[in-house]
Amino acid sequence: MNFEILKAPKRGNSLLVVFLYKDISSTDNPEKPPLSAQFNSGQSDDFLRRLFKSGEISGKKGNQTLIHTMMIDDFSYRSLHLDNLVKPERILFYGLGDPDKVSSTLIRDSFASISKKVVNLKLTSFSVITETIQTVSSEDAVRSAAEGTMLGSYRFSEFKTEGIEETKLENVEFLVNDSQDVSKLESQLFSTKVSCVASLKARDLVNRPPNLVNPEYLKNFSTDLVNHSNNLSIEILDKPELEKLQMRAFLGVAQGSTADPFGIVINYEGDPENNNNNIWLIGKGITFDSGGLSLKPPMAMTTMKSDMSGGAAVITAMEAISALGPKINVTGLCLATENMPDGGAQRVGDIVESMSGRTIEIENTDAEGRLTLADGVEFAKQRGAQKIIDVATLTGAMVISLGHGLIGAFSNNPPLLEAVVKAGEVTGEKIWRMPLDETSKKQNRSKVADIKNTGGRAAGSVTAAHFIGEFVGNTPWVHLDIAGTAMNDSGGATGFPCRTLIQVVLDLS
Repeated sequence: MNFEILKAPKRGNSLLVVFLYKDISSTDNPEKPPLSAQFNSGQSDDFLRRLFKSGEISGKKGNQTLIHTMMIDDFSYRSLHLDNLVKPERILFYGLGDPDKVSSTLIRDSFASISKKVVNLKLTSFSVITETIQTVSSEDAVRSAAEGTMLGSYRFSEFKTEGIEETKLENVEFLVNDSQDVSKLESQLFSTKVSCVASLKARDLVNRPPNLVNPEYLKNFSTDLVNHSNNLSIEILDKPELEKLQMRAFLGVAQGSTADPFGIVINYEGDPENNNNNIWLIGKGITFDSGGLSLKPPMAMTTMKSDMSGGAAVITAMEAISALGPKINVTGLCLATENMPDGGAQRVGDIVESMSGRTIEIENTDAEGRLTLADGVEFAKQRGAQKIIDVATLTGAMVISLGHGLIGAFSNNPPLLEAVVKAGEVTGEKIWRMPLDETSKKQNRSKVADIKNTGGRAAGSVTAAHFIGEFVGNTPWVHLDIAGTAMNDSGGATGFPCRTLIQVVLDLS
């Protein structure tokens, strides 16, 4: 998808998007005349005034009105600050409601809706005059618009042979006035596009079936990604190497699958002279989670290909980070395996020794993600991690707590947590701060080992975070439980929180 910042349309306009506000047709502000006054005098002015008066065109939030300008002779739109007349075939009037309530999130959602409208009209491009987006800075408006357009126009049809939507959105023009810094907006668009492409790749990985996307697939995908990047390196930890590293908690999860497990380590050196200026991104990479011998019921398994969403977000975020070039060292780690119930699978009651040397009682084989991350964070610590963010579809309890709209965040370090939350505010991948109280921590105590891998039903997401925290120690750390946000209501992947990981790395550099 191509985005352009222009001071005049480059090509014939098939569709022009104009944003309205609830009071825009009646404002008395001389600097913001009625919208109809921005059209050329003559037939268009009278025609639009009648549509405004009838209420057919309205600034009500979410209201859409499409008009075909072929009905009006010599129709054109003149922006208040643009010298050139824009002559579109169609105009889509889109209501944003109260101008005081316009936010980046609203703009993002609006452009997602607009992109779907454009594709339904069998069009491949549209233009928007950015000055009709008010109360939000030009940079924020362009960023949110590009995010909404790219993410909203996503369709996964890789395995469909019938009913495939052929029309794809190819080009979006942002028309700006002479006072706006085009180079600054273009730079914003570049970083936004890079971030969105990474998120869409994460969606593809999660949406593909688990018979294709197995641990070896993630290994090969990551290797190919690194080979096509200029400043990334990769280290693959195969089963013998994992055994040598004594990652027994992770290997215990893997032992019920016929597929070999892999540790995928992707390195970016943005500040090679300062090894301590680093952050680790660790993603859970369970390519299919049956629950192991603690077998999930059938309906609970239907979305378990998404249990590698954290790993997918980390892998694709690394490509974007390398393209954007922040001055910080970043390592992405994905521990990839399946959790399956064959005759060699881990049993309830087993005791395993983690990479850290701490022993773990297995109380539920479906609590495999925290076992994986326990070895993951220990590996990062031994490699010199100064900050750690882990991402995992970890607990059903998180869905009960926060539903499908919020990521739950747990942390031992308020500054790092605040940086992650602020990054989520920028990207629209909303994050909610969750507690790590000492009472819940006690629920993980084991009578026969150092710790057990579940703390019971009460505060399930909290005890899971505590479990990981036991292995993190004092290293600044944020745990993101994306169980409720990894997939949308229709069962498609969201790519969360890929863009947030990218943003927080940029903010920390």
